[in-house]
Amino acid sequence: MSRLSLWQLAGQRIVYAYTGLTPPSSLLERIRAGEAAGVIFFAANIASPAQLRAVVARLQAASTASAVHEPLLMMTDQEGGLVRRLPGAPELSERQIGEAADPLALAGQAGQATGRELAAAGINVNLAPVLDVYRQAGDFIDEAQRSYSMDPRTVASLGGAFIGAQQRVGVAATAKHFPGLGAAESGQDTDERAVTLGLPLRELRGVDELPYRTAIAAGVRLVMTSWAVYPALDPALPAGLSSRVIGGELRGRLGFHGVTVTDGLAAGALARFGAIPQRGVLAARAGADLLLCSALRVEDNTPAEGVSVLEALARTLAGEPRERASAEHAAELVLKLRAALSPR
Repeated sequence: MSRLSLWQLAGQRIVYAYTGLTPPSSLLERIRAGEAAGVIFFAANIASPAQLRAVVARLQAASTASAVHEPLLMMTDQEGGLVRRLPGAPELSERQIGEAADPLALAGQAGQATGRELAAAGINVNLAPVLDVYRQAGDFIDEAQRSYSMDPRTVASLGGAFIGAQQRVGVAATAKHFPGLGAAESGQDTDERAVTLGLPLRELRGVDELPYRTAIAAGVRLVMTSWAVYPALDPALPAGLSSRVIGGELRGRLGFHGVTVTDGLAAGALARFGAIPQRGVLAARAGADLLLCSALRVEDNTPAEGVSVLEALARTLAGEPRERASAEHAAELVLKLRAALSPR
């Protein structure tokens, strides 16, 4: 850690995005400078698994040439059903798996097949599975069939099976959206606007958080936090900006010691918390290890959001030396994950 510059230290938290099929030279420069943790791929970045594999190889070569050396985190959302960035597994949605005759076996098969297909394309982190426990048919999470069940025990067992099977073939899983979006009604989309879920603490912990216990026991590598506000845990801040939620609930009460990752920093739910760089600083201070900088500026195809967050984090570290200890802890967790995902 002591050998990392402030910019490199800040960079270990940044996940970049870009437009189109070819990564811009500006992104490759950031990677070669050791100022990147990873890249997230969307459908518009992918023409075929072979094309993606070639892009990933180019990005990883840039990382190998940097002072950091470790493989980048190559991420995508391959949840299943309607939410897939690549063709192939898991073709069934979580709800379809949950309603099958033998859902546990099917969840494990989906995790294994997904992991193999992603690994073949060079992806080493899947931002899945969704562990939200939906409350009624057609609500926010269920409208795209993104939840296994209305029963938290079913979500826990199927999510655990998917996680274990996928990670055994070398692709890290991400449990999301902590502490849970299952109670969100149709239209309560944090990408678009602020959402408050006024669940009693007993329900929040007994229903929504229950699957995370199983996921943590299964060794899930990452947990993504929600941008909703949960007054039972923190009446003022969205989960992903709250140290009470990340440090107190997820790490302290549930004992998660892996990598925490935000949802996209450009979410409408964060509009009142300033510009995107300020949101990144707030999330980092709350305990987010990785910051998902996924907003795209099409006109010049530069990783502008990621760079602006990187600059804000570096300035914060320069102006407030006491922040370095927490930044180093986050970087250690991220670099440990990157090393663990190194091809063997």
